[in-house]
Formats: sequence, structure tokens, C-alpha cells
Amino acid sequence: MAVRVWLSAILLAFLLAASPFAQVAGAQSEEDAAMAEVVENADLGYVGDDTPVSSDAPLSPAPGVETVCVFPKNAGKIVPAGEETELLVGLQNDGESTLNVVAVHSTLHLPYDHRMYGQNLTVQSFYNASVPVSVQATFPYTFAVSKFLQPGAYDLVGYIVYEIDQHPYQNVFYNGTIEVVEVGGLLSVESVFLITLGIALLGLFGLWAYGQVQQLSKKTKKGPKVEQGTGTTDANMDEWLEGTAFAKEKAKKNK
Repeated sequence: MAVRVWLSAILLAFLLAASPFAQVAGAQSEEDAAMAEVVENADLGYVGDDTPVSSDAPLSPAPGVETVCVFPKNAGKIVPAGEETELLVGLQNDGESTLNVVAVHSTLHLPYDHRMYGQNLTVQSFYNASVPVSVQATFPYTFAVSKFLQPGAYDLVGYIVYEIDQHPYQNVFYNGTIEVVEVGGLLSVESVFLITLGIALLGLFGLWAYGQVQQLSKKTKKGPKVEQGTGTTDANMDEWLEGTAFAKEKAKKNK
């Protein structure tokens, strides 16, 4: 948990520092216009979920190339299972040569162990997507997790692959947690369980409080019954003694 908080803090600081990456084609500056031109001229292609981008060893990032990721209108990073989710990959080329973006892909991992894959997500390829030196560009990436995936928190790792002078490179644009939810369901399984548990506890507390009130009311009603019993006993004694010498003496005293 501490590692996730630390990673989230770094990602937030990076997003704030690299906020110009999130600008779109309608901006007024020349760099934004160039970025829009790159995105508009880039042809999109889709490869199967399990198709590898490269058969070579793991690629490293090129010097001077920075990336950032934004989930548009989805600050909570909520991903409905079986439905498409879109994010934006921002790339800034501060290197010495023009780069060509090849593809964007991602993988889903269990949060407690990245060696265990949850799912290999869509590989989205790009054609004619060149980014000149000192230019920022934004690339859309759409993915969908399996509709059979159990709702919960997962770690998403996103990669953008590009070439510089025909040499492949790769940057990790996102490495953080997403929340997979059921389609049409506002609550996860854990939330339903917690709500059910809370209702059950409230019910038990209500039964206990009702029992306490009943016991208190019974104790309150016992006092008058004792007095009535005493009065009834005295009346019966007067009937038994009626006509005796004790009763006559008692009547004289009362007079």
C-alpha cells in the first residue's frame, strides 16, 4: 500500500509538471498545431490482444523522450469490464532526431504481484506518426478488459513503442492502479458485502435495544401489581374475621 501511495504521488507530480502534454489540437501555439498535425496524420491500426509488438529483448527509453498519461473525464480510473476505455498518451521529443511512434499496448497485473498477468490488452499500432524534435504529441489509446474479469483493483502498465533512426525504443507511460467494475453496476462485490454487513449489524443492534426496552418496561409494571396484591389480601382478611370478637373490637376502635 505504501508503494502504491508513493507511486501515485510521483505520477501526480509528473502530471502537474508535464501538463502541457495534455493540450489538444485546437490550441493556438505553433507547437500545439504541430502536435495536432501529428495526431491527425497518424493512421491507426489494431492488432490482436495477444500479438507481441516486438520479438526482441525488453526495450529501453530513448534519451530526451518523456511520456505522460491522462484518463479524460475519468479521474477515478474506473474501467467497466467488457467495455472500451480511452486514455491519452502524451509524448515530448526533446532528443536529437525525429521519432516514429509504432504502437501503444498495455498489460493488466494483479496488484500484489506483477509477475502474475491478469490480461494482455489491445495492441494499437500507428502509421505515419512522426514526432519532430522539440514537439509534443498526444496519442489516443483505447483498451477493454475481459467482461469475465472479476471486479476489483488491478495494476495497469502501459507502453508506447517508437523508432529513432530505425532503432526501437519503449517508454512506460503509465504504471498504476485502475478499478475494474461490472457493467451497469455502481457497486463492487466488496461494497455490497460491506453494506450487507452494516445492515446486519444495525439489525442486531435494533433487536438488542428492543429487548432492553421490554425488560425495562416489565420492571416498571411490577411495582403497582405488588401494591394491588397487598390490598386484595387485606380485604380477604376482613371477610374471614367478620362476626368474630376481634372484628367487633376493631370496629369499636374505628368508631
